[in-house]
Amino acid sequence: MQSGTSIPPDEAAAREAADLAEALASPAPETIPAENTEPYDVPVRKIIHVDMDAFYASVEQRDNPELRGKPVAVGGSAARGVVAAASYEARVFGVHSAMASVTAKRKCPDLIFVKPRFEVYRSVSQQIREIFADYTPLIEPLSLDEAYLDVTENLKGMEIATEIAAEIRARIFAATGLTASAGISYNKFLAKMASDQRKPNGQFVITPKNGPAFVEALPVKKFHGVGPATAERMKKHGIETGLDLKMKPLAYLQQHFGKSGAYFHGIARGIDERRVRPDRIRKSVGAEDTFSEDISDLTRAEGELRPLAEKVWRYCEAHDISGKTVTVKIKYADFTQATRARTLPSNFGRIEDILAVADQLLATVHPFRRPVRLLGVTLSSLTSAGASSDSGDEPQLDFGL
Repeated sequence: MQSGTSIPPDEAAAREAADLAEALASPAPETIPAENTEPYDVPVRKIIHVDMDAFYASVEQRDNPELRGKPVAVGGSAARGVVAAASYEARVFGVHSAMASVTAKRKCPDLIFVKPRFEVYRSVSQQIREIFADYTPLIEPLSLDEAYLDVTENLKGMEIATEIAAEIRARIFAATGLTASAGISYNKFLAKMASDQRKPNGQFVITPKNGPAFVEALPVKKFHGVGPATAERMKKHGIETGLDLKMKPLAYLQQHFGKSGAYFHGIARGIDERRVRPDRIRKSVGAEDTFSEDISDLTRAEGELRPLAEKVWRYCEAHDISGKTVTVKIKYADFTQATRARTLPSNFGRIEDILAVADQLLATVHPFRRPVRLLGVTLSSLTSAGASSDSGDEPQLDFGL
């Protein structure tokens, strides 16, 4: 069996998806007319987005000198393997995360595959977060390798956020031997966009004065929160840059992009009112595997669910969380997929209960309409393990594994 996405990459996807979901759910500022071209007049916050450079691959190159300067992919090299991370030497050839391993190898014949060591990555991530904590308690991790920091009022009493970012990056390198890039701005959206501007091992600041102009010049396909499908839809409406987006009234964006319209209306003006939330509970925990051979037998497929459920449960136990919704994802040989979910009145208390529900859900799609190439298990509607769960909540399903 070739492992696909495991807990840490899922954590990145889940936290990022939750962050965007929050953004899309936020109402547009009603005090800002659609034609306003001035920066939004709110108290200026100082937000830093720190993003480690090719984190998994860089850790492997650090720990194995023979890999330095060479194209490296962290992930499985088998026929159905997936690249979890790629070194910058590999990225030159077009190799990137989530790419099929066979495609990556075709693009870069000299690509070196390395099995992931997530325990090592977690340990390094903890070192980095301890450095963050010396500056602010307002830390919102998105994954093992990136986080938002609100340093408006920081523990060091430093007034200039760019100096804080530079000092943090220097300390990360001294402690881990790894480089980080940083974006500094007055909100989360622009800090996230800024951190991509000087990669690797650099930083970039977007001030309230130049924020709107920065957004206007940026292609919308590069916006955080605008995927390829949305970018294509926007293009059909004549929206290819931030300025194009800014010219569209709020009502127009809501009509054509639904609840996302309010978010797009705001970020087109450099406005993002979301706060850095260190106490946010993630929405879901999931694990999945792609098989070296397709599966048609139900009993064998049920056997493959157990290690996935165990991964999820171990993570929940380690973080003192649980949930009441189990989702099973089934991807068939033709790449079509199905999901089945069940929500209980209260949180699951045992791994056996999660597995029993997962087996029942899988049985609802058997006989399989096609052989199965991938299975996934997700636990959602999460709360602290000891907290009571409100049975009236809508289940938060995670379909992005």
